[in-house]
Amino acid sequence: MNRLKELREDKDLYQKDVAKILNMSQTGYSQYETETNDIPIEILKKLADYYNTSIDYLLYRTDERKPYKKSIINK
Repeated sequence: MNRLKELREDKDLYQKDVAKILNMSQTGYSQYETETNDIPIEILKKLADYYNTSIDYLLYRTDERKPYKKSIINK
């Protein structure tokens, strides 16, 4: 299963709910879940923060769902 879909369903959300959070259309968001379109970095950051995970998890670069510690540079 797609990780975005899994994370969304774990929170009992619909695609339209996540699309609203990202200020975009449901159709646009759906294309991220189906991997029809690449996800821009800013959207990846928002999704990782919202789901409390890492961008690496969203991109299948790790199976560790737990987020990394925040960088002191961003504080």
